[in-house]
Amino acid sequence: MRTFSALLWAILFTSVLVVPSGMAQETGSIQGVVTIAGSGQPLHEALITVPRLRRVYVTAADGRFEIPSVPPGTYDLVAHLGQLSDVRQTVTVRAGERTEANFEMRFQAVREHITVTATGTPATAQEVLQPVTSLESTELITRMSPSLGGALDHVPGVNRRSFGPGNDRPVIRGFDGDRVLIMQDGIRTGTVSSSSGDHGEPLNVASAERVEIIRGPATLLYGSNAIGGVVNMVGFGNYLHQHNHETLSGNLSAVSGTTNGLVGGSGGFEFGKNGWLLWGGGGGQRTGNYNTPQGRIENSATDSRNTYMGFGKYNDKAYFNFEYNYGEGNYGVPFAGAFHGHHHDDDDHEEEARAASLAKRTHLARHAEGDEDGHEHEEEEEEQIAIGWRRHAVRGEFGLKQLPGFAENFRMVLNYSDWNHNELEGEEIGTQFFNKQFIYRGTFDQKRRGALQGSFGFWGMQRDFEARGEEALAPPTTQNAFAVFALEELDYERVKFQFGGRLEHNRYRSIGLPDRNFTAFSGSTGFAIPLPQRFTFATSFSHSTRAPALEELYNNGPHVGNLTFEVGNPNLKMERGNGVEVSLRRLTPRFHTEANFFYYGFSNFVFLAPTGEEDDGLPVADFTQANSRFFGFDGRVDFEAVRNIWVRLGVDAVNARLTDLNTGLPRIPPARARLGLDFRPGRFSIQPELAMGSRQSQTFFDETPTAGYAVMNIRASYAIPTQHATHIFSADAFNLGDRLWRNHLSFIKDLAPEIGRGIRFGYSLRFF
Repeated sequence: MRTFSALLWAILFTSVLVVPSGMAQETGSIQGVVTIAGSGQPLHEALITVPRLRRVYVTAADGRFEIPSVPPGTYDLVAHLGQLSDVRQTVTVRAGERTEANFEMRFQAVREHITVTATGTPATAQEVLQPVTSLESTELITRMSPSLGGALDHVPGVNRRSFGPGNDRPVIRGFDGDRVLIMQDGIRTGTVSSSSGDHGEPLNVASAERVEIIRGPATLLYGSNAIGGVVNMVGFGNYLHQHNHETLSGNLSAVSGTTNGLVGGSGGFEFGKNGWLLWGGGGGQRTGNYNTPQGRIENSATDSRNTYMGFGKYNDKAYFNFEYNYGEGNYGVPFAGAFHGHHHDDDDHEEEARAASLAKRTHLARHAEGDEDGHEHEEEEEEQIAIGWRRHAVRGEFGLKQLPGFAENFRMVLNYSDWNHNELEGEEIGTQFFNKQFIYRGTFDQKRRGALQGSFGFWGMQRDFEARGEEALAPPTTQNAFAVFALEELDYERVKFQFGGRLEHNRYRSIGLPDRNFTAFSGSTGFAIPLPQRFTFATSFSHSTRAPALEELYNNGPHVGNLTFEVGNPNLKMERGNGVEVSLRRLTPRFHTEANFFYYGFSNFVFLAPTGEEDDGLPVADFTQANSRFFGFDGRVDFEAVRNIWVRLGVDAVNARLTDLNTGLPRIPPARARLGLDFRPGRFSIQPELAMGSRQSQTFFDETPTAGYAVMNIRASYAIPTQHATHIFSADAFNLGDRLWRNHLSFIKDLAPEIGRGIRFGYSLRFF
């Protein structure tokens, strides 16, 4: 049955590559102008997207645009420019005629978002089958965090795993580690954040134009290990729109905050002339030790810096570009010294001392809130553990446009990244990690033929991993991977069908351990139907296969970052899953709702199973496999209750269990809800919000439950849009009641509560 299913998907996959190009037809065109609502001033550098044709155009200095060679039919157009609200318009194009479409842009509470990650080409988040969240730079600046996970954990369905604020990583619908893929401009970042709880994903969101979060089957475009979802940080460069700018544009941002001493900023520019583009920028931020209602968390400070520079040549038929990125920084790992051993096998007394120290710290942390004896507890000094990291990345891209035949566009991306981080034990370097990764990805966009359009391509990766030092858990390993993929759509007037597949081969070569080869097929199919009152119903089915990660196969030793003595299993099988998603969405000028329900069942699900033994002061756990299932929902509702007053509600919940063992999985997030208002008098926005989480008592074998919480926040902003620039001033006051609460997904939740009362101030400038 499994072979027949794979064969059926393979036939479907290859059939889309031989679609005939069809006969040429007479076309029309679309032209118009984009202005600021009220003043009528023209806006240049605005993006005009035709999702159905997957084309993007840019307005000239006078705000005008023209879209040539449009086949007859009805099309939605979306205008986008930075912090202004996207505007949609529907037009009908007739053969040999020119159609007029003008846009007025303003600030609004409900926005139409363009995504490039969900389908590989521009599309509106409302129309794609997958649940998509797109966060613009103006929202990200008020939620500044030392790491990517902290900037996203307010999004329904997204939480953050951490071992302190410097190493937050997004968790999507309860999926963590190798099941969530982190990308920068459509390419894997090349870090090792998926392998350990104390390894962060230190992308500077202040340098992002947007961050896109994709859940559901479209993630198969990017890798078989993206079962949980994809997070793609999109920079201010040309990843979104490969076209020339005959002007100077750029951005500038600054942020500061209390409670953790946050200071940061970033800036960038883009200059175009005669088809050439030059761009660059950078930024940085630092935080000190953060404060909680129980006091300061020592060794939680962070510091990071990044810079980038690129150039490219663009015309109507082809383009190429080249970019270099560099980042470096360091962050403390709170309480890691309490778990850290020196690995002297003959020193049982030292292990007992460490265990006693940990027990004492846990007792103090859990009971400090209710301690009424008036005495301060003295704590022995512990070894300070920190991580210093650096990353080089070189990216080259070229593309061909308006090709003859069945493919309209072709894009080829080559990316090399060199990641290194050192685990610092006081003044000494403990363990070093090196991860060198080369990725190539080629994508063809098919010309629309009747109702059919799509993308297909190939992808490859060569990875060299090495760890040196006392916690070098895995031997030096090379990983080579290759994949072919396709995602196709049949877009009819009353229904849209989507189907696709990915065939991926992974090969591991490791010194002294068995080599492994895995060939995995993943596929999905689904449809979306428009309903009355601008509702859309969408559902999809997906089959996924994931090759075990390097760490799951080969780790063997004490791993403080996961608080476990890990024993890998080089004989692991491929992880297989089947999932169903159902979504209901509605977008109008005064109402936006999205509700997503999901169920995933897995066989050979890989997890760490405690053995009940201890080694080097840590519980021993084997990587093993069992059946599991995940189900839950996430969604939000935004509506204008009365003029200029919006109500906002967001909810999410997930239930995940190992069905063979009838127990919960570790670090599964509790049910959450956010209830807020948005007052919008003129250019002001004032947003009080109550964030709530339920008690999480569905725990793993040795995991402790977490109490519920309710935290009050309030954000405010003021916008100044002009013809050539947009200024936004913002403030975010968080945890106004200074409530004590703990993140269930934190490895040190019993020792370190979350941040206490504070405020962040931000400024954002976008000029064009």
